[in-house]
Amino acid sequence: MTNQIETLHLDDVIKNHSQDMTGKVVVITGTTSGTGFVCAREVAKKGASVILLNRDSERAEKSLQQLQKDVPEGNFNWIACDLQNFESVRNAMKTIQSNYEKVDVLVNNAGVMALKDYATSDGYDVQMQTNVISHFLITKELFPLLKKSEQGRIVNHSSMARLGPPLEAQYFEAKGGDLGGDGSEEENNNFQGPRWSRYHQTKLANAAFTYGLKKKLEEANISNVVPLLAHPGLALTNLQVTTANDGGMESNSSFMDQAQTAEDGATGIIRAAMDPQAKSGNFYGPTAGWKGFPDLLVPEDSLYDDSNIRINWEGCEKAVGKFTL
Repeated sequence: MTNQIETLHLDDVIKNHSQDMTGKVVVITGTTSGTGFVCAREVAKKGASVILLNRDSERAEKSLQQLQKDVPEGNFNWIACDLQNFESVRNAMKTIQSNYEKVDVLVNNAGVMALKDYATSDGYDVQMQTNVISHFLITKELFPLLKKSEQGRIVNHSSMARLGPPLEAQYFEAKGGDLGGDGSEEENNNFQGPRWSRYHQTKLANAAFTYGLKKKLEEANISNVVPLLAHPGLALTNLQVTTANDGGMESNSSFMDQAQTAEDGATGIIRAAMDPQAKSGNFYGPTAGWKGFPDLLVPEDSLYDDSNIRINWEGCEKAVGKFTL
């Protein structure tokens, strides 16, 4: 099935919705495979210096080697950064702060999906810390460097899973391992139950962070930092493999027959990172939901909801400290 999928939209986005990135510094989380790898490759082709934030692993080393092979003229810098450990994240940010005068684009791409109910070493739900809180920490630590850019872009990656019930404060607390359990096999194979509820909370939080930050920037009269949102639709990446291996979904789910390639799944964050017409709050993704061209979307009301914005912001600040604009 996967061999029959054709990449349809990447060339169009690069041709019509990107710009020369020479002299720009782009930071991307989760580049060992999938959408993050594709985004890193494409911005490097356009001349950007790319900082790759991944855990210290053989996969990270191999993906760096592949990027260097794909883009021989590319400028890549891999910095070890484990999103499931706040100290690792802070150390990675110190490295960036010590070696770079500015950051032009931050792509908060990395994520995990429907994993078991367990805590990180910091005590938080593994999905919430990986997908949300650590990205909040990265953004707040790099914000002074983003402000030094002519137009600093913060690109958050959500998904169709953002749709659903409102955010709940308990998911942002150090209650990992005590947030509903692992669900039944039937629930997991039908994308239901507590694993998927926790995942939904993270993807709605990614969106609420985007629009909460947009509001705070406007109130502070900061116009040269631009928060943007994207979603990949349904793309064939390692995300599903990891979820299936953890028991979160059926390994051979027919649902994935609807998927598009990782290249097309990455076009939303690529457009957000490089489209010269991008404006604060723009949301890019396939209008059909699961796949298609990354059009400009209208955010749902829940993404702007004051309660969702407050719960996300307060929960993240309680975990990693105050975000000062």
